[in-house]
Amino acid sequence: MAVRPILKMGDARLLRVARPVQAFASPALAELVQDLFDTMHDANGAGIAAPQIGVDLQVVIFGGDAVNPRYPDRPLVPRTVLCNPQITPLSADEEDGWEGCLSVPGLRGLVPRWQRIRYTGFDIEGAPIDREVEGWHARVVQHECDHLLGKLYPMRIRDFSQFGFTGVLFPELDPAEDD
Repeated sequence: MAVRPILKMGDARLLRVARPVQAFASPALAELVQDLFDTMHDANGAGIAAPQIGVDLQVVIFGGDAVNPRYPDRPLVPRTVLCNPQITPLSADEEDGWEGCLSVPGLRGLVPRWQRIRYTGFDIEGAPIDREVEGWHARVVQHECDHLLGKLYPMRIRDFSQFGFTGVLFPELDPAEDD
């Protein structure tokens, strides 16, 4: 399909709350999902949400079959299309972790997230999804679902001394990987 332009922090469209998907198994939804995968792969993303390409629908995708060059030390997360997601924390335990975002290029921040979650929603055909996950997988899901609520990860940072340019915070990483 197509690699779409990714909206950047400062674009007011990223702050809107997305609408639920109403029409599953539709050609329009299939095209959107393919565009999301094409865009995510082109940008070496761990995931992407429809609002990041200017579409106000509750659709996120994440995961894949290969190690992500932006997060080479992270475990694989199953390739997933998740529509109309709901997240429930499975405990109050949080974990701080470094995050970046395709809409906030070149920067990383230390972000608290629930350590273990249950997420529910639907796949592209409307079949239910119900998973309990932890660690990196849980972080990726929470990050992507925040986009559906009009939130970017810097809004969750508690200590701004732990927010900065990737090449400064992590000089061993190739800064071109975080654009």
